[in-house]
Amino acid sequence: MLKALKLEPEKCTGCLQCEMACSFENTGAFNPAKSRIKVFTFHDEGRFAPYTCTQCDEAWCMHACPVEAIVLNMATGSKDVLSDVCVGCKVCTIACPFGTVNYEADSGKVVKCDLCGGDPWCSKACPTGAITYVAADDTGMERMRAWAQQSPQGAGAHANPPKAKEVQVFNVPQQGGL
Repeated sequence: MLKALKLEPEKCTGCLQCEMACSFENTGAFNPAKSRIKVFTFHDEGRFAPYTCTQCDEAWCMHACPVEAIVLNMATGSKDVLSDVCVGCKVCTIACPFGTVNYEADSGKVVKCDLCGGDPWCSKACPTGAITYVAADDTGMERMRAWAQQSPQGAGAHANPPKAKEVQVFNVPQQGGL
């Protein structure tokens, strides 16, 4: 049975332990800038949301790659980047609608979540259970999308609503002419 990361933003405290674990597992250094998972911060609302590659069924990144450097890992279900094949053209970064395929300037290649080969460190490091590794059918993606759309003011409300402005009207007399 395939597994996937289940992300529950309502449990996230913004501690960034997932970013630290991911960067260490993939680069050998604690550097959140090199992490393949990110925590988005909603500053005005005091909320946090971890996000990473969702390993899409359609995998636009994989289909867009002109050299077929992104392949399906049959064991984990992840879409893995073959760094020895990747030419660093970045077409996959444009194709990904979630912005989770990233160009790494140091290597000149792209990187994305590969589920740590089936043992994701972000889920192990998360102290609140906001990131868990579960059966692929139990991820609750629709619930997560709905959560991301919510706002303390209600759906569709603006955090900084426009202010009413006084409008001045000028009457310009027409002159004869044309």
